[in-house]
Amino acid sequence: MQGDFLAREVPRLGKRLHRLGLSGSFGLDERAAREALERMQYVFWSPRMKGLTAALREALRRDRERYAVSAGPLLGYFPGAVRRAAEGALRTLGTDHLDVFQLYWLGKMSAFTGAVQEELVRLRDEGKVRSVGASIHDRPRAGRLAEDSILDVLMIRYNAAHPGAEREVFPHLARRRPAVVAYTATSWRKLLSAPRGFVGRPATAGDCYRFCLSSQEVDVVLTGPRNAAELRDNLAAVEKGPLTPDEMAWMRSLGQAVHG
Repeated sequence: MQGDFLAREVPRLGKRLHRLGLSGSFGLDERAAREALERMQYVFWSPRMKGLTAALREALRRDRERYAVSAGPLLGYFPGAVRRAAEGALRTLGTDHLDVFQLYWLGKMSAFTGAVQEELVRLRDEGKVRSVGASIHDRPRAGRLAEDSILDVLMIRYNAAHPGAEREVFPHLARRRPAVVAYTATSWRKLLSAPRGFVGRPATAGDCYRFCLSSQEVDVVLTGPRNAAELRDNLAAVEKGPLTPDEMAWMRSLGQAVHG
């Protein structure tokens, strides 16, 4: 059971992955990134993540098939920008393919036009990307895209303060079963402080990751450690396995208080 909680086969990505995925968004240095890549396989990457870039290039040279690398265009409104971003990522990382190429914040930073979709499919058909995805905050739209779209991967906001995906996204996965990557597990750290009037302790980052991974619909949840100590704490936390019923009730109560 514990192995099933910590790792899972993700058919859309064709790999067995540790369910804690790595993001370098918060300045993780190269040494800590190397340590992370010894344990984790799913990597959310952008060229701005300097420490992660150097460590990831080295890891990909050593064992390309071990990792599932996700990248995307900063702005994805036009097919030319989408292609340039994909090909630029391949050059920067020194690899011949990306495992996931995704549009960011669909509807705000990118547009799911016919032309953009055609370019994503071309990149996938050419083998430059193995799957296409999108990050999206509009949960009803995400539910529709889960049922019927070209997308292989959905990256969605999901945490104890924002559990709406359980109603608006997860029930729509069964038809095609796109992979689900959760992010903002700590609700931008709001769950790490008890709100005024809440009786009980705040969550740790590890509690937040365990909340996400206790959902069978979530394949991977992203963690963005700032240093090696946070990385180790987060990895150790998920070793505890899914939340118990009492822990789940507490996390949902905390989430409601934070959201309210």
